[in-house]
Amino acid sequence: MLLLAVSIVGSLSIGSSIIPFADVWGILWHQLPWTDDAGSHWSAGEIAIVTQVRLSRVLLGVLVGACLGLAGAGFQGVLRNPLADPYTLGVSSGSSVGAAFLILFGYQTLLGEWTIPVIAFATGTLTLLGVFFLARSRGVMQIETLILSGVIIQSFLGAFVSFMVSMSDDVINQILFWLMGSLAMKNWADVYVVLPCLVIGLPLLIAYGQALNLFVLGERHAAHLGIRVERTKLIVLIGSTLLTAAAVSVSGVIGFVGLVVPHLIRLMVGPDYRLLIPLSAIGGGIFVLWSDTIARIALAPKEIPLGVVTALLGAPFFAYLLYLRKKGQEGF
Repeated sequence: MLLLAVSIVGSLSIGSSIIPFADVWGILWHQLPWTDDAGSHWSAGEIAIVTQVRLSRVLLGVLVGACLGLAGAGFQGVLRNPLADPYTLGVSSGSSVGAAFLILFGYQTLLGEWTIPVIAFATGTLTLLGVFFLARSRGVMQIETLILSGVIIQSFLGAFVSFMVSMSDDVINQILFWLMGSLAMKNWADVYVVLPCLVIGLPLLIAYGQALNLFVLGERHAAHLGIRVERTKLIVLIGSTLLTAAAVSVSGVIGFVGLVVPHLIRLMVGPDYRLLIPLSAIGGGIFVLWSDTIARIALAPKEIPLGVVTALLGAPFFAYLLYLRKKGQEGF
């Protein structure tokens, strides 16, 4: 929590517009209802940059990272595999297909601000069901087959999104946004979309932390210890899909957060999901926040897509995990 607080302070104080550290926090202090605006010397532009641009973007980055970190922990707990996450299982791509379809045909405001999140959740859930159907054989679903099925579905949906990009002219940049992921041009309305999903998903997954601990023993042993296995799997997977869809609906596809963060937390505090789940939310917020800060300032005033930064950081770590897994299987 202390590291998250320091990260928020640091990210708020950094930007392409040079505003002194003291002025940034002076502006925020004067926005509190019990403070007096008399004597404030900041321009309207500086106040708007801090309160409408930086603050909303920083909080949105924390919320998106928390959602993706939680979703990764949920998927890994149910599937008992540290290589599982919403990206590798295709849920992120499935959610982005719904968003791209709405943008292509101009339906993104059909239900107001909740149009894209609702459709993203629906298409993400359908994608998850498709992965399960493809991976199941004779009533048994091997973990390796499940991950491979997710990669296949993700590739297919990626091709479908590319097809929609080729059909679009006026909205091609908006669709490409979903493929690369970004928090640019976001505001408080996007924060209010993600926040309720996190408020629902976080306590839900925390409540099933002990059940996920028992899943390590195997589903049969967990059932003998009183866990309703199928119900637990269904609730955790739907909750994780909700969190993924909420994040993707405002930020686009951001890969490797749900993979890297829970694994790093597991290395630090162990495999206890009662700790792993809440700390994955905090760690995910920190990871996305600093990735977005790098995206903002690395080539300022030009901005790098957030998904590019997380991939550059996460892909080598993913390769390292595969290397360790292969090394362990070879007995070295």
